[in-house]
Amino acid sequence: MINSLGLLALRLCVGIFLIHHGYDKLNDIEGFADTYVRPMHLPFPIFISYIAAYSEIVGSFFLLPGMLSRLGALAIFGTISIAIYHSISTVGFNLYALELLALFWGGSVCILLNGPGKFSLDYLVVSRLGKNTH
Repeated sequence: MINSLGLLALRLCVGIFLIHHGYDKLNDIEGFADTYVRPMHLPFPIFISYIAAYSEIVGSFFLLPGMLSRLGALAIFGTISIAIYHSISTVGFNLYALELLALFWGGSVCILLNGPGKFSLDYLVVSRLGKNTH
């Protein structure tokens, strides 16, 4: 039970504090593409910028109620992994630049590995399906 409370707190913190980053990207998608995506020489920088923004938004919306939590955590993990790579390649191993990214990355890894816990829609659906199959 206590582990599930911890996972709930983690899901809420990652979801609440990351979702606004996605919306900020959407507010200036060109600026985000120019600042972060184009310097990495990735193809289709605007398209990739939208993917980054929506992975943070949709991933956060999945984490908050604990619905498709691992999928949401995977989307966040992928986007934050690339953001960490970008940060290290542009400013080096700067702890101040990496600390927030590392917290989001670690939170997404924890949810990927442990699931959302008992206080989630995922748990509710799986427990209901388990009762209906017997």
